[in-house]
Amino acid sequence: MKKVLFVASECVPFIKTGGLADVVGSLPKYFNKDEFDVRVILPKYQCMREDFKHQLQYVTHFYMELNWRQQYVGVLHLEYEGIHYYFIDNEYYFSGPKPYGNIHEDIEKFAFFSRAALSALPLINFQPDIVHCHDWQTGLIPVYLKDKFHEGQFFVNMKSIMTIHNLKFQGIWDVKAVKDITGLPPYYFTPDKLEAYGDANYLKGGIVYADAVTTVSNTYAEEIKMPFYGENLDGLMRARSNCLYGIVNGIDYNEYNPETDPFIPQHYNARTFRKEKVKNKRALQQELGLEQNDGKFMVGIVSRLTDQKGFDLIDYMMDEMCQQDIQFVILGTGEEKYENMFRHFAWKYPGKVSANIFYSEALSHKIYAACDAFLMPSLFEPCGLSQLMSLRYGTIPIVRETGGLKDTVWPYNEYEGTGTGFSFANYNAHEMFNTLKYAMYVYYEKKRDWNKLIDRAMAADFSWNTSARKYEELYYRL
Repeated sequence: MKKVLFVASECVPFIKTGGLADVVGSLPKYFNKDEFDVRVILPKYQCMREDFKHQLQYVTHFYMELNWRQQYVGVLHLEYEGIHYYFIDNEYYFSGPKPYGNIHEDIEKFAFFSRAALSALPLINFQPDIVHCHDWQTGLIPVYLKDKFHEGQFFVNMKSIMTIHNLKFQGIWDVKAVKDITGLPPYYFTPDKLEAYGDANYLKGGIVYADAVTTVSNTYAEEIKMPFYGENLDGLMRARSNCLYGIVNGIDYNEYNPETDPFIPQHYNARTFRKEKVKNKRALQQELGLEQNDGKFMVGIVSRLTDQKGFDLIDYMMDEMCQQDIQFVILGTGEEKYENMFRHFAWKYPGKVSANIFYSEALSHKIYAACDAFLMPSLFEPCGLSQLMSLRYGTIPIVRETGGLKDTVWPYNEYEGTGTGFSFANYNAHEMFNTLKYAMYVYYEKKRDWNKLIDRAMAADFSWNTSARKYEELYYRL
């Protein structure tokens, strides 16, 4: 039996700010239970869901040296859907209304968490073969495993994997403070280890010291070796390319299932969508006050409204796109300029554009089920989950060929009758617009071809099963 420990800063259903939580919450359930014992360790945030806080059971507590400070570490446990979750408790670090705060506080908080997670292992009587770390918040774990923890018999053969969900976030702070916080000797703060451009960098430490590095799609694994996507670590990614693997994320096919989804008004599947899917469109047009018309080409956007997601392209072309026979439904929050941009176009084109500047799980599911197409013109996208959800619901993705979007959406080829979506290569507003117009042309003029696109989209399999097998292979290799 191989033992694996996931260490992460968030995880559904307990706490979530982004896609990282979906991965950590879903993936462990899909490993082969006869061969793998996978457990998860998380911070016990004060802002965690209340119903779960009441179910946690006390395991133990101890005091831990964090350089010159002594800190309390509580360990709580919950078994949920067959997986053991452990929570590290310390009110000084994990109180507050949000899981993340100011970066200088987070730097100390996650140094404490990384060290506490390792220190707790002998006490909960779990000795993993592999510690699987997620993003910069756990970047110190591979470093600690090679440093303080290497001396004891308990940790000596432990391997570590570092998974990069988004290379943009690295956990950077000044060297002097990080030395003081972590208690690591000066030996570690050189350009070939934790130091980068004069600062200390948690993610870099994790990448340097981990036994393997993974990221969330094949294309992104290649892209981050180049300066444009490499966020100043492209040299390191090239140096580690012999143990860098891209494994595409999945989505939970039970949660995102048009046949059983509790949030959508009309259920449908790959056989019945021709008749039934449109009923979701009618309901959404009515709910959002859009012009009620079954035949209208409806495009959905569910996203954080940030530069990364390509909204400057949409901003540039929105007036022209709204001259077409089209409807837009937008859901999300983010940068103020984009929130206001969509509010403006919703005011300017009242029957055509619906801007929902908030987040709602229920509305996101309704958008996936109701729309004809889904627009994701990202500047970069490590994996992306929205396009996987839209494929699952038979909503055709229109994407830019980058990262996970390139790996999961196959461009439509009208001559061979292949593909599951539409894509464009260059980060260019007119190229996006022309691809959208081409999709509209197929939708309006070649209905049979459009329906076959939906057939193929709904037949694609991006459930966690596929990804879990690849992670299993990697665990065995280590």
